Amino acid sequence: MNMKELMTEDNGDVVAEEHWAKRGDIDLYLYRKFSPSARAENPDRGVLFLVHGSSFSARTTYDLSVPGQGEYSVMNAFARLGYDVWTIDHEGYGRSTHTDGFSYIADGVEDLKAAMPVVEKQTGISAYSFFGSSSGALRAGAFANACPERVVKLGLAALVWTGEGSPTLARRAEKIDEWRATNRRIVDEAAYRGIFSRDVTGLTVPELPAAAAAAEMANGGGSVPNGTYIDMCVNLPSMDPARITCPVLIFRGDHDGIATEEDLMGFFSALPTKEKQIVMVSGQAHNTSLGINRHRFWHVLHGFLDTPDRLD
Repeated sequence: MNMKELMTEDNGDVVAEEHWAKRGDIDLYLYRKFSPSARAENPDRGVLFLVHGSSFSARTTYDLSVPGQGEYSVMNAFARLGYDVWTIDHEGYGRSTHTDGFSYIADGVEDLKAAMPVVEKQTGISAYSFFGSSSGALRAGAFANACPERVVKLGLAALVWTGEGSPTLARRAEKIDEWRATNRRIVDEAAYRGIFSRDVTGLTVPELPAAAAAAEMANGGGSVPNGTYIDMCVNLPSMDPARITCPVLIFRGDHDGIATEEDLMGFFSALPTKEKQIVMVSGQAHNTSLGINRHRFWHVLHGFLDTPDRLD
């Protein structure tokens, strides 16, 4: 494992580190942010592990900078709240090894398994809170199925379970032969402009597509694998809610065409835990962490993660 520590000059007390994990011949890039002073004040907040989706690598999703537009980094926001925040570039994304594979949801689960010993060695903690959005929610949920002992809380946004009735997936499935014909697709400013305006306009700033495209290129991207697109079109469901026993948050914006409310309610009802909540908010599209109302998402996620333990 290689690690380089960086002090971020414009983020006060927030420390950033780069780490690496191995899955076979694949090098997996891990990124960590934490505030020593905030951790000292909030030692029980533990590790928050963020799982990215289909079209963005980890740091583009969770550590983005949009000049002149305020804080966009989920990692900075939660590091300042006292969490030890980690994320990973899955196989084929960002700075992790780009292979001939498609980086399916099941591959993402194996990536997370490979990352866990690194996180445990660095933090001394063996179980974590996980958050994932879109196909990142599917990766995180499937990981909770595979390794429940590693997951203390599970936050899911932009979630799709069966895909039934999804307008976005119906349109995407029309191009299934294209997704299967090659393992990668280009993500540039035009692609991100389409993603951010797909469900509704006006909920992101005009500068966002260019900032996301620049960040993706800087983080080793410019193209992403097609595996999760294929999975979400033809291989759902990818996880079993009946086998998730930890506390669960489902976060849904009012302009999200990836899943119907009926699909989410079915998933919610199938969760056996009574420590569960579904939060629906207005002014949010599919990309919950990158919209103009991202602060409302931060508030909901922090409230879920910081809920006191039940007294017996």
